[in-house]
Amino acid sequence: MSKKITAILLTCIMIITIGMTGCAKPADTAPTASDTIKVGWMGSLTGDQAVWGQCEFNTVKMLFEEINAKGGVLGKQLEAIGYDTKGDPQEAVNVAKRLTSQDKVVAIIGPNASGSAISIASTLEQAKVADIATVATNPKVTVLDGKVKPYNFRVCFIDPYQGAVAAGYAADVLKFKNAAILYDVADDYSQGLAEYFEKTFIEKGGAIVVKEGFKGGDVDFRPQLSKIKAANPDVIFMPYFFKEVALSANQARELGITAALMGGDGWPSDQLITMAKDAVNGSYIVNHLDFDDPEVQDLKTRYKAKYNQDLELNGFLGNDAVLMLVDAIQRAGEVDSEKIAKALETTDIKGVTGTIKIGKDTHNPEGKEAAIIKLVDGKYVFQQKYSPK
Repeated sequence: MSKKITAILLTCIMIITIGMTGCAKPADTAPTASDTIKVGWMGSLTGDQAVWGQCEFNTVKMLFEEINAKGGVLGKQLEAIGYDTKGDPQEAVNVAKRLTSQDKVVAIIGPNASGSAISIASTLEQAKVADIATVATNPKVTVLDGKVKPYNFRVCFIDPYQGAVAAGYAADVLKFKNAAILYDVADDYSQGLAEYFEKTFIEKGGAIVVKEGFKGGDVDFRPQLSKIKAANPDVIFMPYFFKEVALSANQARELGITAALMGGDGWPSDQLITMAKDAVNGSYIVNHLDFDDPEVQDLKTRYKAKYNQDLELNGFLGNDAVLMLVDAIQRAGEVDSEKIAKALETTDIKGVTGTIKIGKDTHNPEGKEAAIIKLVDGKYVFQQKYSPK
């Protein structure tokens, strides 16, 4: 090969090398920012409370679609990533770990049960990711030993308030003097409501004539109900969920018990009417809202149009959890999980279940009124807003 040809080849190689170097992307160039805000959801998609969990997750997904169609939040699209807790506190921990460590969500909505919400606190703290519980009413969800849990929040009122509302209404409005309590000894929610109903009812001059317990999953309540019948109460307080409510209410009437029945926010479901319409007729429920309130009709209509199903209680609270989270992200000004958690502490918004003004020392909505609902011929009929004196 001649020297002239060699020189030409070397020159070509240098030109190609320089061109390739000039086109190469610098190693330290920052990646393009994500256009998605990942939000976790957890709740019961299987088991006895699946009807609530499915409705709640559907509501979250529907709202995210609506928000995204209007441009999203901070110019980004919301993405809902949801998993089934199976109603089990340990499974809730597994889900929380997966959402925070693998899916890298900036916040979590749910769960819809106190036991599950209580169990995930340490996982949330380690990940520095906030959770907004929907229908988890036990005080320990957000506060333990007088100290607020930094990443646990909720949109619902709590058991002491709910139990006091039920007892106050029973004593002050319905003028009942003697009450019986039937509750689930293995459930945090049921224990909490039973405790505060008993405390308030006695403070108002009433008597708890009998208190009987059962364990979740039981289907025969006749032994406990027989003791309750013998005590002849004016009212039976039944602070547990609709499946057991239906079974125990049917058995109570079969035994000839005519006392009024009363419960909390674990009752409202179309399933309760299907299973025990006649047995629960005339019963009273402490609820988070009036289902016939004009302000909630639009949400009910949109849900019905999308899923061809009626909106359950969890859907209303799921709606308010989404409103609360979107408000916090907007005020945080960026998609940062810790800044979002801080913004949640100063929430003050109007939801379909009422005003949600979060107390910084409790992470609970302060001052929410309860709705008293009466079951009349298979319908949930609003009686009044009530707060205990």
